[in-house]
Amino acid sequence: MGGPEDSAGAPGSASARIARPGPVFTIGRAVLRPLLWLRFRPRVTGREHVPASGPVLLVSNHLSGLDTILIPSCSPRKVQFLAKASLFRSRLGGWFFRQIGAIPVHREASAAAQAALEAGRRVLAEGHVFAVFPEGTRSRDGRLSPGKPGAAWMALETGAAVVPVGLIGTNRRLREPRAGRRERVAVRFGPPIPLGDLAGLPGGRARREATERIMTAIQALTGQERADRSSAGDADA
Repeated sequence: MGGPEDSAGAPGSASARIARPGPVFTIGRAVLRPLLWLRFRPRVTGREHVPASGPVLLVSNHLSGLDTILIPSCSPRKVQFLAKASLFRSRLGGWFFRQIGAIPVHREASAAAQAALEAGRRVLAEGHVFAVFPEGTRSRDGRLSPGKPGAAWMALETGAAVVPVGLIGTNRRLREPRAGRRERVAVRFGPPIPLGDLAGLPGGRARREATERIMTAIQALTGQERADRSSAGDADA
């Protein structure tokens, strides 16, 4: 089962039909959950914060490829996400990834970013769950990179509940000295982020404020250092 890809990519056509997660997603998640527990022993908390119905935008930090598997596996609801278009090229690959609700990303497309946002907006507008990494790519140094405004745009356009997700330890390679096992990872779902008061603000200002709230909520779950804050501090020094 795949997961949310870097937000730089986009579906080839925003008007193309978006597949919904089918039985393969349900079966795959049922198989993956015990395997993930045996291998990584993830501590999953806050699943009750994900609304049982209605549109939900999951916004998460991004540390490693494991993130793309953990989020759909740990979410109480089926999650849709972006995946590299190359994964859809074969008949079997195309069938499988559409069955789990993945949306193909054509990174070479000139209008890639906007098409990706439109695809996410459509998923949310139809009352489903969409997952994104507001940082846009994986963190190379473990810090929380500045958020891009795409997630805020989708949230403000659709009124979806925005649930922050904090991933901890998915980039670790060390093992516990005594137990000899890899350290446990954590998946933390936080309370929905209130954005309703931003409705009356100009678009750009609303997106900036929403983005800041999103990144602040993610940091509260992970405890990561904010790369934008540390850079500002270095400049002042």
